[in-house]
Amino acid sequence: MLLATTSLAQHSAAPSQGAAQLQQVASFEHQVTGVTVSKDGRIFVNFPRWTEDAPISVAEVTRDGRIKPYPDDEWNSWRNAKKNQMSAGDHFVCVQSVVADSKGNLWIVDPAAPATAPVVQGGPKLVGIDLKTNKVAQVIRFDETIAPQGSYLNDVRFSPDGRHAYLSDAGAKGALVVVDLQNGKARRVLDGHPSTQPEKDVVVRTDGHELRRPDGRGVEFAADSIALSPDGRTLYWKALTGRTLYRIPTDALENPRLSARDLEAHVERAAETEPTDGLWIDGRGRLYLSAIEQDAVKVRDGDRVSTLVQDKRLRWPDTFSEGPDGTIYVTSSRIQDMSWFRPEAGPRLATQLWRIEATGARPSGEGGKAPSRP
Repeated sequence: MLLATTSLAQHSAAPSQGAAQLQQVASFEHQVTGVTVSKDGRIFVNFPRWTEDAPISVAEVTRDGRIKPYPDDEWNSWRNAKKNQMSAGDHFVCVQSVVADSKGNLWIVDPAAPATAPVVQGGPKLVGIDLKTNKVAQVIRFDETIAPQGSYLNDVRFSPDGRHAYLSDAGAKGALVVVDLQNGKARRVLDGHPSTQPEKDVVVRTDGHELRRPDGRGVEFAADSIALSPDGRTLYWKALTGRTLYRIPTDALENPRLSARDLEAHVERAAETEPTDGLWIDGRGRLYLSAIEQDAVKVRDGDRVSTLVQDKRLRWPDTFSEGPDGTIYVTSSRIQDMSWFRPEAGPRLATQLWRIEATGARPSGEGGKAPSRP
């Protein structure tokens, strides 16, 4: 099935504001969230089952512009209507993110909660695929102690040595999840801690007004954005519905002997930002933030906050990835245009994948203090 059109030479129809320009990589017929670029330049994306029964959950963007189910059709064959006929543990149920690690693996986060509704029993998992063989190499399944009802596992980062994974849970009760990839054991930590919860006084605004459903409910997601310092020693996270960026030393996260109270004592406030979805820290330690209220990508570099690119087509910048040449890729998932908030929009939503091209202009700066040790 052809789900995307790719134009690596297509430039913006109107100039972007900021120090860079958007260049469209792909346009999809369905709502995309995650993107990742492997160390050899392969591009992977995913489509969650939020408002429609997406025909493909995980895909590779091929060089000729097609979307190919990855790793195969069988893993992508689960459907809402076949919930009681198909096993959730070895099929993609509702994939939220894809991340390629430095060891040659592609990892898929499956919260298994279509429409962010009830979790499908046996479905939550972290799936590792060997990119050399294109075969599933590891499946770490999460029981209800790790992914309880109401949870929505969101994104993942990996320690440089490949031994640990750190996930965020943006569901009803935010938390982080730490996974030992050697033995497959997982621990749910900071469960219900203030650092992983939405901030009550934060209301997400897009297009100049508060983003709300027809019944008045606003956007409320817990620990969502997550990023890891280049040396792997510090994990950053924040609630989507929040302004506070938090951090913790990863050696504390990885220590199962620490009590909940002792672990909480290691949590630090890193910075005050704004509602964001994706976070990314590049090899130089610069923190990229998806400014969802402003159709923009911002960068914290030292004590300086700048707008890298602002473009009306970048509706709800969602997930970042960095290519082997340092190019930053970002998806626009258009969450504010979903039928959740605009019932007349219908279930299907076309979305895009962009790459950010530097233009040589100086970034537009803003006040703000960056993390002191990214």
